[in-house]
Amino acid sequence: MIFYFSGTGNTRWAAEEIAKAIDDQLYYIPDEIRKGRHSYILHTGERIGFCFPTHGWQVPGIVRTFIRSLKLNVDNHFCWALTTCGDNMGEAMTILNRDLAANKDLRRSDGEPLQAESVFSVIMPESYVCLPFMKTDPEDKEAMKLDVARHQLPHIIHIIEERRRGIEELDKGATPRLYSYVIGEYFNRKMVTDKKFTVDAHKCIGCGKCQQVCPVDNIQGTPPAWLHNGRCTSCLACYHYCPEHAINYGSITRKRDQYYFNKRGDRR
Repeated sequence: MIFYFSGTGNTRWAAEEIAKAIDDQLYYIPDEIRKGRHSYILHTGERIGFCFPTHGWQVPGIVRTFIRSLKLNVDNHFCWALTTCGDNMGEAMTILNRDLAANKDLRRSDGEPLQAESVFSVIMPESYVCLPFMKTDPEDKEAMKLDVARHQLPHIIHIIEERRRGIEELDKGATPRLYSYVIGEYFNRKMVTDKKFTVDAHKCIGCGKCQQVCPVDNIQGTPPAWLHNGRCTSCLACYHYCPEHAINYGSITRKRDQYYFNKRGDRR
């Protein structure tokens, strides 16, 4: 059983590759939220996995919201987690485990909280481009990151398959607490918003791709209109998938490139 969230496809790729290799069921968190589904039955010996991108050195809000209402009949089930990030992920896994521990419906039979016992980060091409120092990676760096990730994943899959506990392979960065609890806290409280999205109506071709890829159903119509309903995750899927670069986040992204997983192969 693998719960995952992905905006521009990096985490989707990792989750799908792992699920295929270990023959586990995938659950896309936005779809589960749409269904109003939060309760699941674990079979004896079944694994539990969480896959998500790092957003501002924290777990994305949509994932944290889902975990708060998640109900599982956990016992001695092996639990693991993987995050994708453009550079480093700070204390995102510590935050994940705190959220798991806070949910009383995720207690093991001995009363102990469910925890991700083996945790991994996978560096993938950069997709957050809404700050002056944040840009997509040059083509050669993008290719290098993808090549390293493809070679890293079989090792991670082997650990998960064998249910090896206590493994921590994380790119936390030089000052992870500063990243997650100061900068990341500000980012996730103040900068996760749809208020700065705009569309150049003369460039919009009415394809509806932005509405299709939005994981939180926050876009409607063509040209697109954002609903300002508080659900936006700032995953930037709408921006990156737009085939005409008609969508922007303020003025800064007008000077930025676009990225989604396997964009050069033109496959989502």
